[in-house]
Amino acid sequence: MIEWALITTGARPVPRPAATPLVWAAAFGGALLLVALLNTLVGIDRPELALPAVSLLAALLGLFARFTAAPGTALLCWLILNAFAVPPVGTLTWAGSRDALWLTCLYTAALVGTVGARLAHARAAYRRVTLAEPDDAPMDP
Repeated sequence: MIEWALITTGARPVPRPAATPLVWAAAFGGALLLVALLNTLVGIDRPELALPAVSLLAALLGLFARFTAAPGTALLCWLILNAFAVPPVGTLTWAGSRDALWLTCLYTAALVGTVGARLAHARAAYRRVTLAEPDDAPMDP
């Protein structure tokens, strides 16, 4: 005997990531604002506080960005850190291992934010196939 059952799908649309130039503008402006705030509150000679703060900003921006925005986000955040969080302020320098570590931290943070967002969106958009319950079937408590 064949029984017919109604199959329903619960597809949800996946949100579109923000445009890359918009993410980069937010990275530049947000990092500049954050570093200026930290310089005002704790002083210029404390870049060890600025790196985690700007890394968190990069991760938050990654939640709304495409994967292709991560390198630019990291680079823009690093430029602000290097120019305004490390004395002499306003001068770009390259201190080999320190700056490589900073770029790695910022890039990793941006990627972690993007991967987390993509996983959350994929899970939300997952199509579930369920059998529809007939009207006369008893409901489980």
